[in-house]
Amino acid sequence: GEIINPSSTYHPLFSPSTNSRMVITCLDPNLLETVKKKLFTEVEGTCTGKHGFVIAVTTIDNIGLGMLQPGRGVALYPVKYKAIVFRPFKGEILDAIVTQVNKLGLFTQIGPLSCFISRHSIPPEMEFDPNSTPPCYRTTESDVVIQEGNYIRVRIVGTRVDANDIFAVGSLMEDYLGLIS
Repeated sequence: GEIINPSSTYHPLFSPSTNSRMVITCLDPNLLETVKKKLFTEVEGTCTGKHGFVIAVTTIDNIGLGMLQPGRGVALYPVKYKAIVFRPFKGEILDAIVTQVNKLGLFTQIGPLSCFISRHSIPPEMEFDPNSTPPCYRTTESDVVIQEGNYIRVRIVGTRVDANDIFAVGSLMEDYLGLIS
């Protein structure tokens, strides 16, 4: 389907080269509703390397004619739709929530995206404090403390795209990045 963009984090309108195909096993009087429900349940919350995380299907443009699959007892329906997707890019600055802190760095979530920030990408004036409860990174004067549950601003320095997931690596090594107060 086509993808729409309400903000800079959610990416622009474009038309994928293929339509989704819904496999339907029950042909009943509410067939169009069945196809719509199956589209929402099978597409929303998924991730493809090409388009990113599908946040929400916004409109269904067309449900094509079903094709019976010989010997399988199912019908395939081509469906054109629009959806809001989240696809992070290298260099993008995003807000994240810290989910884990250890001597290796920070593990964060940016919506559905997992992002790791290595201790080498955390400013050198911030040191890991394993004796703190919970563990944290703090400045020597303890005026800035980053711990689990804090919101931080991070720059994406790289992404790894798999067939069904996207992972990111981030950095706090620039002005205006780090703890959001």
